[in-house]
Amino acid sequence: MDGKLSRSAQRVQDFLAGLGGGFEVRELASSTRTAQEAADSIGCTVSQIAKSLVFKDAESGRPVLVVASGSNRVDTARLRETAGVRLKRADGEFVKRETGFAIGGIPPVGHNESLLTVLDADLRQYEVIWAAAGTPHAVFRLTPGDLERLTNGRWLDLREEK
Repeated sequence: MDGKLSRSAQRVQDFLAGLGGGFEVRELASSTRTAQEAADSIGCTVSQIAKSLVFKDAESGRPVLVVASGSNRVDTARLRETAGVRLKRADGEFVKRETGFAIGGIPPVGHNESLLTVLDADLRQYEVIWAAAGTPHAVFRLTPGDLERLTNGRWLDLREEK
């Protein structure tokens, strides 16, 4: 890419720059839309991808951000038991309106408003993880500690058992 970030990726970079810590958003020529595509593009394991999933709280209608390891499916029943949140699928319009980002590039930070955030405990095993940065081609590198600090998220075991 030419070094200039797209508008959505720049929005994430500006948010991160405001927090300090030296985070750098990178836009890649290849897709990072799915966890597997992101891992292939970056050269890491799919489990190191911190995928941001936005659901709707079935009772309040508010958005709930779940940041999960790229290799995991989220067990919504377990989340209901441990966090008391009953999740419904959110459509693309809801996600864009509530976060300011389209599905396929949702970052864990920089949303239109602060979101209730739950973090997949499996991400804690890695020194480095990668998250989307506003577009299906943009990512940034961080640690699990950074993720917790940046999102004020709560670590839970979210993995759906196969």
